[in-house]
Amino acid sequence: MFIPASQLANLYSPLDIPDSGKQPFTDYSRWRLLVDDGGRQTWHYLTSDEECEKWPQNEVDKYWTGQPLNLPALPKPNTPFEAAQNGYTFYKHLQSHDGHWAGEYGGPMFLIPGLVIGSYIAGMGFKKEERLEIIRYVLNRAHPEDGGWGIQIEGHSSVFGTALNYVVLRILGMGVDHPAAVKARGTLHKLGGATGAPAWGKFWLAVLNVYDWEGVNPIPPEVWLCPEWVPFHPHRWWINIRNVYTPMSYLYGMRFKMEENDLICSLRQELYPTDYYRIHWPAQRNNVASADIYSPHTAFLDAMNVVLSMYESCAIPAVRKTALRRAYELVVREDENTGYLTIAGVSKMLNLLCRFYVEGTDSEAYRQHAIKRADYMWLGAEGMLMNGTNGSQLWDIGFITQALVETGLAKEEGNKESLEKALNWLDVCQIRENPKHYETSYRHRTKGAWPFSTKEEGYTVSDTTGEGLKSVLYLQNQVVGTKKVISDERLFDAVDTLLTMQNDHGGFASYELVRGPKWLEWLNPVEMFGDVMIEYCYPECTTSVITSLSVFRRHYPNYRSTEIICTIRKAIKWLHEVQQPEGGWLGSWGICFTYATHFALESLSLAGENYANSPAVRRACDFLLGKQRQDGGWGESYKSCELAAWVEHENTQVVQTCWATMALMYARYPNREPIERAVKLVMSRQLPDGSWAQEAIEGMTAKTCGVSYPNFKFSFPIWMLGKAHYYLKELEAHRDGSSD
Repeated sequence: MFIPASQLANLYSPLDIPDSGKQPFTDYSRWRLLVDDGGRQTWHYLTSDEECEKWPQNEVDKYWTGQPLNLPALPKPNTPFEAAQNGYTFYKHLQSHDGHWAGEYGGPMFLIPGLVIGSYIAGMGFKKEERLEIIRYVLNRAHPEDGGWGIQIEGHSSVFGTALNYVVLRILGMGVDHPAAVKARGTLHKLGGATGAPAWGKFWLAVLNVYDWEGVNPIPPEVWLCPEWVPFHPHRWWINIRNVYTPMSYLYGMRFKMEENDLICSLRQELYPTDYYRIHWPAQRNNVASADIYSPHTAFLDAMNVVLSMYESCAIPAVRKTALRRAYELVVREDENTGYLTIAGVSKMLNLLCRFYVEGTDSEAYRQHAIKRADYMWLGAEGMLMNGTNGSQLWDIGFITQALVETGLAKEEGNKESLEKALNWLDVCQIRENPKHYETSYRHRTKGAWPFSTKEEGYTVSDTTGEGLKSVLYLQNQVVGTKKVISDERLFDAVDTLLTMQNDHGGFASYELVRGPKWLEWLNPVEMFGDVMIEYCYPECTTSVITSLSVFRRHYPNYRSTEIICTIRKAIKWLHEVQQPEGGWLGSWGICFTYATHFALESLSLAGENYANSPAVRRACDFLLGKQRQDGGWGESYKSCELAAWVEHENTQVVQTCWATMALMYARYPNREPIERAVKLVMSRQLPDGSWAQEAIEGMTAKTCGVSYPNFKFSFPIWMLGKAHYYLKELEAHRDGSSD
């Protein structure tokens, strides 16, 4: 099915775009964030004064769009606890009515291209205000020096980032002669043009019909017809890769591409330094610019692609038809399992294209995908972006609620209502059943789990389940007067799910058990990412499970006690085994050693290990202390994740300073001086209204893809400062020989 060019021209008419995105392109006083009781968050632009009067802006709307809140300056804190109080006094203003804290979950610069290209092909328009703010975001994320884009907001300019985001600007209405387009096009041509895009870039350009399918390495849907016991069967792949390549294989098998129109013909000339119609496309399959390569092709992958290319020339129609039907079935099941959200942003738009192609614009699937597309669109002070999932709702609420309990802030009367709202949201968010298509979609059980974002998205993750469980246990058992809204049976369901997720050697992966052999990485076709073909066990996931099960045992010592003790012991043994020789733990979901080492020392503390009695803990503390800066803080670059070795950031980071300091406190480090220096640094960065400014990106995935967690700058400073207040007093009392 194709959308008529005239209809697309109406939906994506040319826009008058300012040269700079420093100022909003729309009236930010008219934007509103709508939040429902399940945590769904969507941005809306009000076009009339009457609408604005009926739906006034609140502090959440203003904060995330960069408008001043005009809150009064708080009393200058004299102690870490007072600074933590000020922090939460501010952060309460950002709590949504349903109890969770909304926020951005952006960072990757390959998400907007999927959103815009997929929408354009499927004939889904954007409001003019949305188009303007997406353009503004892309402009604000261009490198000032060369006008290009990387795969994430802090990454160097690459062919993938530059070609795809250039296409975004052109589709949304930027003229070919706009200064930003001219500058970006020049950088793209210097990098060799769009023929050097990595596999995912080639794919998106091919479905847009500005790159030939002959230049794409095979993505055969027939792999789904292999017996399930085969080591490379897709159900053994990491779930994010599986859910991307399933719709990709369908679209590749159909050689789906958009119908030509004037813009397509123009882009064919703009994206390449040579004549588009003279390019020898088969020679471009393995042409990937050096700026885009993190995981080079293995000889095994190249050989396999040769064989599959030969197969493509003589594919058996009946087999291909059966394979396509199988891939499409899985696309439909993923949509139905997740309320048309899918697991993440890339698969969301690929599934949308599949459903559009097969079922058309009048189908219920098309309508639902159009509705849920809004769940991924987030407005910030720099413009409108696409989140990696439909948010990080559970993840953010988990950390701040634990912070309040561990610091004693939960006991303050003024915070009671806020905590009750948070607990009620945790109640709503827990997944009560397994997926609709459970075994037939190769899904892990979800009953009792807490997801990363919302219940509707519906995926079990080991660490989000752990953090959700821990938060509920804290709120229901350690805060006087809190109602018990989540029953014992539901807590048991969460524990039951966690116990199914431990791998044989003791570690925990993210979404499910490790299913595939390590050698499947030889087949990694995603040149810009690393360690993505299968699940891996992660220190962060393992430690979240250790801590949650340890806290659970305090309150429910008789429930599956033998299994829980065994699980914790195996997990701690694995954690010791993966400690780096230098003393830290390598993080995969945050940056990097400070992040993972913080979680590791928290979990080991619950097992009774500390600086005084554990050589492993002592080595970890010595490692962190060796990285502390003169100003008292820590600063670690995202490059640490890429290189698996500590790389200093040019600036000290508040969030990383909090992780490192909390690690020292969990370890019962006896010297107060490093902790005092860190506390002083974090307090010095606090603004008069109690908030902290946004600094460098906090998260990471797939080795190279930075991810934003802007709520971390509230939860972890509040947590660290509150804990430090009591810990420093304890050290002082111990030094003075006092029992107070």
